[in-house]
Amino acid sequence: MKDIRFVVIHTPGPAWNAALPFFEQEGLQDHVEHYRALLAAGKLSLGGPFLQGPVAGMMVPEPGLTEEEITEFAQADPAVAAGLLKAEVRPWLVGMKK
Repeated sequence: MKDIRFVVIHTPGPAWNAALPFFEQEGLQDHVEHYRALLAAGKLSLGGPFLQGPVAGMMVPEPGLTEEEITEFAQADPAVAAGLLKAEVRPWLVGMKK
């Protein structure tokens, strides 16, 4: 069976302040805490910001989460609700893993 996961790609939203560094954005800590809850529930494999290119990040859920479940969780992120971040859910095929 193929390992298809619905990953969350985050990009700056309309409330993003381009004059501030990533970790100084107001409301970013709420975003981190939101995803820490998913991690604590055993439903998140990996997550974090990209270090090069446009400001963005990615969350990789554990296998078995449905697109609907991860989309609801991503949209409930306080940083998304406040406009700091935008969240896009994409299907991702795990082609290689340990």
